[in-house]
Amino acid sequence: MANTYRKLNLQIVFAVKNRQALLHRSWRQELFKYIAGILNKRGHFSLAVNGVEDHIHIFFDYKGDELIGDLVREIKKSSNNYINDKNLCSYKFEWQSGYGVFSHGYREKDIIINYVKNQEHHHRKRTFRQEYIDFLKSYEIDFKEEYMFSFFD
Repeated sequence: MANTYRKLNLQIVFAVKNRQALLHRSWRQELFKYIAGILNKRGHFSLAVNGVEDHIHIFFDYKGDELIGDLVREIKKSSNNYINDKNLCSYKFEWQSGYGVFSHGYREKDIIINYVKNQEHHHRKRTFRQEYIDFLKSYEIDFKEEYMFSFFD
């Protein structure tokens, strides 16, 4: 019987509800480690998880046997509960609905890991709105601005 081989590297991007700057620097890395753990426990392999105050990027080796929507829903639900149960945020924390998912070639892996790890540096020069729209355009994804994240910048 022949084996099945695959290598799927995906990047998921999503935002805090109302794009509020609630992901505080003092506990963000703890949250990112938790999210990496969610991926790894589900059989995927976390390559980089990082973000800034109002959104995150998750780059991982996707094993391909779980619907991406189900995975994102579980990451959001579990991390939302983690933040609220640990009282990491002084407000009720919620993720905004929706997400972006982008595939990357294996040879791009190191470039994307570096990009995700350097989110604070990238956002000194470019807003999340600019970054996200650039992603959509570079992947030739048709989109309507009224159905995107709420952007306040």
